[in-house]
Amino acid sequence: MANKKSYLGEFEHLVLLSVMHLGEDAYGVTVRRHLKNTIDRDVSIGALYSTVERLEKKGLITSKKGEAKAERGGKAKRYFKLTSDGITNLKYTKDKLELMWEKLPDFFSMGAC
Repeated sequence: MANKKSYLGEFEHLVLLSVMHLGEDAYGVTVRRHLKNTIDRDVSIGALYSTVERLEKKGLITSKKGEAKAERGGKAKRYFKLTSDGITNLKYTKDKLELMWEKLPDFFSMGAC
């Protein structure tokens, strides 16, 4: 897990977590809505899709087109799914972040913020 492609930026991490939360219902609009409703973060569809493409290149996510629907103007939804490497990467990152937090004194209760 030490190779360069395994490292996640904050937004990449958030997108992967949203896809994991949404499961089979993970596509552009639902991921954007999940980020807004969960962490109050507005994301443009362009930023989301460029991040998805980057995650696909890293082998952490796959995408596939659903059926084109008339109510969507003939456009198909692009569904996202974590790969096994994506799941492994999320677990690795979670473990490392928890380790970093455990090594700190109770910073917030000490009145530092």
